[in-house]
Amino acid sequence: FEEHIIRAYLSHFTSHLNISWEKFIGLGRFNPNDTSEEFSMSVLAANLSQEINGVSRIHGKVSRDMFQKLYPGYYSEELHIGYVTNGVHYYTWTDSLWQKVYQKTFGKEFVFDQANDKPWQNIYNLPDSEVWKIRQTVKETMIKKVKAKLKADLTFRQENPKQIISSLEALNKETLIIGFARRFATYKRAHLLFTNLDRLDIIVNNKERPVIFIFAGKAHPADGAGQDLIKRIVEISRMPQFTGKILFLENYNMTIGKLLTSGVDVWLNTPTRPLEASGTSGEKAIMNGVLNFSVLDGWWAEGYKQGAGWAIEEAKTYLNQKLQDELDSEIIYNSFETEITDAYYNVNKNGVPEAWISHIKNTIAKITPHFTMQRMLNDYYNKYYHKLEESGKTFTADNFEHAKVLAQWKWKILSAWDKISVEKLVIPDSDTEPIDFGKHFIAEVELKIPGLNIEDIGVEIIAGNRTNGDIDEIKYRLPLIQGKFIEDIAHFTIEFPLKQPGVYDYAFRIYPKHKLLVNRMDFPLVKWI
Repeated sequence: FEEHIIRAYLSHFTSHLNISWEKFIGLGRFNPNDTSEEFSMSVLAANLSQEINGVSRIHGKVSRDMFQKLYPGYYSEELHIGYVTNGVHYYTWTDSLWQKVYQKTFGKEFVFDQANDKPWQNIYNLPDSEVWKIRQTVKETMIKKVKAKLKADLTFRQENPKQIISSLEALNKETLIIGFARRFATYKRAHLLFTNLDRLDIIVNNKERPVIFIFAGKAHPADGAGQDLIKRIVEISRMPQFTGKILFLENYNMTIGKLLTSGVDVWLNTPTRPLEASGTSGEKAIMNGVLNFSVLDGWWAEGYKQGAGWAIEEAKTYLNQKLQDELDSEIIYNSFETEITDAYYNVNKNGVPEAWISHIKNTIAKITPHFTMQRMLNDYYNKYYHKLEESGKTFTADNFEHAKVLAQWKWKILSAWDKISVEKLVIPDSDTEPIDFGKHFIAEVELKIPGLNIEDIGVEIIAGNRTNGDIDEIKYRLPLIQGKFIEDIAHFTIEFPLKQPGVYDYAFRIYPKHKLLVNRMDFPLVKWI
């Protein structure tokens, strides 16, 4: 946001916090003194939070990269930014029929311990024919409701009666149905399926193995590209070869989302790597035995197990996104032409697709328990909430005594930080005497720290691979041991065996230390030697 907008709504905070406007507005900038930089609520939150987390493993890394500029002198991989992968609410998103089956198969008490994967293993005890019957029953319910909605939508738009009938007659429970429903942002890449319409025509109109795609979603009012994509999908759905095979449900809402995530056979997700923070629609789908076919991004990068759905690899093959899109679309077409349709349409003498049921059982047993809201809440409590509660008690006890002590110490460090100087640095001369693998590395650092105690600072060695003059990958980080402290001169040493072969660059780093600092990012001063 531009500064004048923030001033209009948040100017009263300065008096509440007893700080200047410049100080407050600077809390929302990567560079507090850059008046041309807009105010970021995310930066403000990062500056005022003791803990920060992404909503998946990949999103945690993306977040560390995003906020690295807030902590100059530290590498993104070092930042105190973790993750808790999103989970979904069992009762809201699991079809009532599945809930009854789970309760009967897993035991009545399992819902109180959903994150425990042991009860979910009992899905393997359910006969394949029963699993298939449940899936088809839920699917048939979805089809009836989708047909009713499509008929209402098409009639309201005064579509040709032939178009209405053709759109409805192909929809049946024997046909493989793929769902794609979500916010239509461009990074979701819904267009991948339509890069080769001739190829898509062959897939959906295969008489022996037909496939139907159901799309639903909305674009942000300001997202013209997303709106254009929806328009394009609707146009394709009206083409003769795709009538009844490509369907778009209007006015996407939670009810439609719940209907599709329980009733389709496969949930398709094709985000641009690594822009999917977590994604939860696929998590809702697995609660109902719906298989995922997705790029390994967001939650699916953690959830995917071989034999439990399908994946498009996490790593990019091309730097050029257009070429990457072409490759991913080829993978999608190939998968639907062979592996996915094979598993669905190859049935035993009883009409049960055993390979498909195996995917369903593996999904429920191996993936589902790890993406419940209960697991998510457990993670938040264990990783963050309990720790923050204890920290809060510490800093508010005895009329905020520890908070006052820490604040005074920080002021002392700030006033003396620029006066710290290196008096002596003794390191091996690796140019003339390389250190062999297994031999000991020995170094000595002497610092002049006027106004400070030796306990106020730490010194560490950082070693890694150097690119363009900078260490870009940390191999190890080790603290130096405090030695004597005489007349503002602090002595530090280190000795350790080289256990990792290779050629590394290294440097030393000074940082402030205090037992009340919850983490280094809370006071991210750093001085490289």
